[in-house]
Amino acid sequence: MRIDRYTQKMQEALQAAQDLASQLNNSEITNEHFLSALLGQSDGIARPLLEKIGANVAQLQGRLRAELERRPKIHGAAADLRISNDLRTVLDSAEKEMSKLKDEFTSAEHYLLALAGGNVPAAKLLKDLGVTRDKLMEGLQQVRGSQRVTDQNPEGKFQALEKYGRDLTELARRGKIDPVIGRDNEIRRVMQVLSRRTKNNPVLIGDPGVGKTAIVEGLARRVISGDVPDSLKNKRIIAMDIGAMVAGAKYRGEFEDRLKAFLKEVTDSQGQIVLFIDELHTIVGAGAAEGSVDASNMLKPMLARGELRTIGATTIDEYRKYIEKDAALERRFQPVLVNEPTVEDTIAILRGLKERYEVHHGVRITDGALVAAAVLSQRYITDRFLPDKAIDLVDEAAS
Repeated sequence: MRIDRYTQKMQEALQAAQDLASQLNNSEITNEHFLSALLGQSDGIARPLLEKIGANVAQLQGRLRAELERRPKIHGAAADLRISNDLRTVLDSAEKEMSKLKDEFTSAEHYLLALAGGNVPAAKLLKDLGVTRDKLMEGLQQVRGSQRVTDQNPEGKFQALEKYGRDLTELARRGKIDPVIGRDNEIRRVMQVLSRRTKNNPVLIGDPGVGKTAIVEGLARRVISGDVPDSLKNKRIIAMDIGAMVAGAKYRGEFEDRLKAFLKEVTDSQGQIVLFIDELHTIVGAGAAEGSVDASNMLKPMLARGELRTIGATTIDEYRKYIEKDAALERRFQPVLVNEPTVEDTIAILRGLKERYEVHHGVRITDGALVAAAVLSQRYITDRFLPDKAIDLVDEAAS
């Protein structure tokens, strides 16, 4: 049992299991304590892995709690807690599972595999919920993919697409995206650039609030309805969340690991995923600390090789300030200018969105109000752009 070869989460779980045994006045740390500690981790892999194979985690936690309450308690002189023989046996088996999967550190999934295949009382709790070794291996394939445990913080790299991306095509399928009115020329231009063999990465450039993100959402709706060229049919458009990637990256190189894992999942899809990076300028310098690379330098080689099809969106000022200055990054992208719509176009956009705002606010919005919102916002709100300021006006007035 080599604790120095355990992942950070395994070491934390061992400490939490010891604390739990101490609180309950138990004489030794058992599999039940350890499994309970693993399931209590907010960003560990044990809970998502069991949920992925359909196990009722809440029921398992309840049964573990009941089992621990039944354990004999020791009061009086503080006894040294020791690891039970059963737990030691399963932890030793977990190290063998690690070797079988060609991993470098023992992680929670190795422990679950060892427990499911073990002959200890805690294994019966898993069996009663239908958790078998084969099912865990299937679930692990979905959660981990081709990732291996090569450092002490592997959890940040698992399910990278789900954690650090939003599937716009899935949102469009569920009707969670507002309809896009007009902008046919821009959407067609984006599709044309995406269909190119090389330099197939459009970047939408326009003032804030003119509807750059809406164009990509409109493309996602078209993918769902099948109104796209054959080269884009059945593709997924995933919006990358740089903020979520940087958040909580405490250790040096953790951000790069997350980004690499995310990009690996995108490239592993073999062209089935189109990446969308809103606020494209944020990748220049994102995650860069002294002696490490920023996100844009990790993207450049993949864009050059054509492994990634990426749509960017940024404002004119930020494009000039960050992207244009980086010639190697700029030449990978094909600019698509998004101009501010006219007042007439804005009125058409408002008419298309009217029903959604009526349902949300529980009011009727007259056509005259929409016309007034477009005309008056253009006349009096000079520091913002259509259609954003007109939509805000309607939303504010109806709320």
